Amino acid sequence: MELILWRHAEAEDGMPDLGRELTDKGRKQAARMADWLNPRLPPDIRILVSPATRTLQTAQALGRDYEQLPALAPGASARAVLAAASWPGGARPVLVVGHQPTLGQVAMQLLSGQAGDLTLKKGGIWWFQGRERAGQLQVVLRAVAGPDWL
Repeated sequence: MELILWRHAEAEDGMPDLGRELTDKGRKQAARMADWLNPRLPPDIRILVSPATRTLQTAQALGRDYEQLPALAPGASARAVLAAASWPGGARPVLVVGHQPTLGQVAMQLLSGQAGDLTLKKGGIWWFQGRERAGQLQVVLRAVAGPDWL
């Protein structure tokens, strides 16, 4: 199974938190990352998005259908993200558009099997693949990309 974590692009400061929109720079970041992602995404990708405006705007840059999930809202747990994605046994690849620190906690869990934090840059992705070898799950980090590198 493949799991792609995409942190929302740069957003305005302010309240309410769920209503914060992308800045002009954030819209450019989302578009740049979407342009890179689209030709690489598997055709059967399932896209799961937090209900926050900034994540919805980030996902919309892909021009694909997506599912909005309250379980992915700011403050979600790494466990909730992995459950929503059906990791590791899901039948389809999943792209999650979400928030820090949650996505960093998911990345740490996948890489080390332990709790902790990693930082995903605004608008950046971490692409994981899970596979079974000799009866054990192996996690491969396939790609890390930020919109400023593309």
